[in-house]
Amino acid sequence: MAVVTYREALNQALREEMARDPDVFLIGEEVAEYDGAYKVSKGLLDDFGAQRVVDSPISELGFTGLSVGAAMAGLRPVVEFMTFNFAFLAIDQVINAAAKMLYMSDGQFPIPIVFRGPSGAALQLSAQHSIACETYYLHSPGVKVVTPATPADAKGLLKASIRDNDPVAFMEGELLYNFKGEVPEDEDFVIPLGVADLKREGSDVSIITHGKMVHIALQAASKLDKDGVQADVLDLRTLRPLDVDAILASVRKTNRVVYLEEGWSYLGVGAQIVALIQEEAFDDLDAPVVRVGQADVPMPYAKNLEALAKPNADRVVAACNKVLYR
Repeated sequence: MAVVTYREALNQALREEMARDPDVFLIGEEVAEYDGAYKVSKGLLDDFGAQRVVDSPISELGFTGLSVGAAMAGLRPVVEFMTFNFAFLAIDQVINAAAKMLYMSDGQFPIPIVFRGPSGAALQLSAQHSIACETYYLHSPGVKVVTPATPADAKGLLKASIRDNDPVAFMEGELLYNFKGEVPEDEDFVIPLGVADLKREGSDVSIITHGKMVHIALQAASKLDKDGVQADVLDLRTLRPLDVDAILASVRKTNRVVYLEEGWSYLGVGAQIVALIQEEAFDDLDAPVVRVGQADVPMPYAKNLEALAKPNADRVVAACNKVLYR
């Protein structure tokens, strides 16, 4: 195992898949000459040339539409959004074109395309650059949604996403790009989509989460451990398709659940998870499910207010104590 950053793991995945399949290409703002806004595409222009690492105009709708057409023609585009907040400008091409084309063409046009980039808040990027965008894509059948939390997951899931024949919204954590972790030194290391990962074993309460909130959940679990509470931390990794079996197994083991997400709770990912649990495992619950998410406001710019708006480990601990009636 090599220890690499999340950024380097993504770069490895892109490099290996581009070498493996000449139909894979990368397009986006500043991905070529500048090596990407977050340096995820560093060195790819030198290795693969300007026809496969393409600097686009500042027009998300334009280069996304071009890429959907390229996928229809048999190529496998990887579209980098500088942030998924900018992808709202292109969401018509994702939801109305890419997601529906296989169905509308009666199976004639698979759309093997990956939309990737950072989603959610970083540090003081204010309201328009801090949105956790998962739910906007989850609502539409035809798009798979992936949220890796570690370098190994980033590499294995990105490789699987590029090989997949359906559109994938691959949402990275901007604050994770420098996060280091072990990654298998195997060019065929692929993590299947739709498989959750139990990041920590526990018996008293399940903290179910995804994306960079996995690290907040692990911090909360460590705090609970000091108080004699053992928390299961389940990282969904893929939000669509969803690993229902892993969710229900954790619920039936601990009988108490907290769902943690970075975005707003109102109609959030957690709402879907709570509905699933009450439909499939209601009799296994010893307490109502509690959700923890961002405060129901646009993300503030002021540092102190931003910290108050974001989910944190103490709020997760309080939620766990609530479902434990402690």
